[in-house]
Amino acid sequence: MAQFTDRHGVTHPLPAPDAEARVRADDRGHVFHSWSAQGRIGPMPVAAGEGSTFWDYQGRAYLDFSSQLVNLNLGHQHPDLVSALQRQAGRLATIQPAVANDVRGELARLICEVAPEGFQKVFFTNGGAEANEYAVRMARQVTGRRKVLSMYRSYHGSTATAISLTGDPRRWANDPSDIATVRFFGPYPYRSPFHSETVEQECERAVAHLEQTILLEGPSTIAAIIIETVVGTNGVLIPPPGYLQAVRELCDRHGILYIADEVMVGFGRLGEWFAIDAFDARPDLITFAKGVNSGYVPLGGVVITERVASYFDDVAFPGGLTYSGHPLACAVGVATFEVFRRDGILERVRDLGERVVAPMLRSWVDTHPSVGEVRGRGLFWAVELVRDKDTREPLVPFNASGADAAPMNDFAAAAKQAGVWPFTHFNRTHIAPPLVISEEELVRGLAAIDEALTVADRHAEAAKVRITA
Repeated sequence: MAQFTDRHGVTHPLPAPDAEARVRADDRGHVFHSWSAQGRIGPMPVAAGEGSTFWDYQGRAYLDFSSQLVNLNLGHQHPDLVSALQRQAGRLATIQPAVANDVRGELARLICEVAPEGFQKVFFTNGGAEANEYAVRMARQVTGRRKVLSMYRSYHGSTATAISLTGDPRRWANDPSDIATVRFFGPYPYRSPFHSETVEQECERAVAHLEQTILLEGPSTIAAIIIETVVGTNGVLIPPPGYLQAVRELCDRHGILYIADEVMVGFGRLGEWFAIDAFDARPDLITFAKGVNSGYVPLGGVVITERVASYFDDVAFPGGLTYSGHPLACAVGVATFEVFRRDGILERVRDLGERVVAPMLRSWVDTHPSVGEVRGRGLFWAVELVRDKDTREPLVPFNASGADAAPMNDFAAAAKQAGVWPFTHFNRTHIAPPLVISEEELVRGLAAIDEALTVADRHAEAAKVRITA
């Protein structure tokens, strides 16, 4: 029988290997998967997880370098989170949101205490897409306007308004949905849409572009601008110094609300409670999910400034959810705060990011022909893969599929063969392990990615040969 050994050296049995056949049959027979052509996928059955690792039914271990979907900040089966969930289930498994509940109120208070100054209340949702939906609804109610601006390189969720705000190709098949959305180009120095030559130019031109978009769309028609504080799936794009402060100034000038989407980067991913703290800007609404409780039970929400919350003191808010602030989810959220503070999670993320990840990834730019740029902060990084460093042509085309995506698929397969589960999107691989990963695991995983990049190098070199020929 296959088995795995946890981080404490304790050995546990895995389900019998023949159980895998039943898992595959049930999945392929009855589960409808997201973002997939159902007949072209073969999901790998996962038998167990612990810490930064999960195992298949054959006992093969994978270091989770994607934190699943960048949500498993405290790792698989964290004993404190599991215990909190069990205790809450034994006392009060569920209760409707119209009544007060101790863990819901405590978590809301804890979140407001670490949010930037001026944030007073929390509206809980079941996830990040709903958080963005409700933040937009609040902005529209408060301002009496309809339009919302978002970046082309963005992802805000797959519900109606959230997918309309999304800039990446997942929106295309869902258009039109919420037609009162407008997109603009955000800063991206490596692939500047403004032909900038410096980071300072990129910031200045991106701000000017946003200002022109606001003026041409009509400032009096715009309710909000929503921005991922650090763009996540679409590139780990770090805003240049001064950019978010300029967004704040534009919003103030035109009576627009600023929504910071921190669904992916909140709760420690950058070594801050909220990523916005690293950039000294102040939004009106902050959306969160994922890391607030590592997804042990679905949870998200909107953190609301007093200015916005007070509007609804005598005006009913037009929205709600059956499971808003679910006790099981909130109990795990409270335990998350306890673990963060006891174990110094924010400090260790900053340390590992600066001391271990940054120098190793930056060395890859010199050692790998396929690595065009690396960028990131804390335990959230992107490695941009190219065919040619001079032209910066991506290793695979934008939104590649089928044979066009082969170079990235081959890279991912090599990483998995080496025992690391990577996060890839278009021509990038992202480094986003659980925040509790040990330094030894982190170094080992980065070494495996380093080796897998030789596969991407071969594709880049072959592409050069074809162009030369």
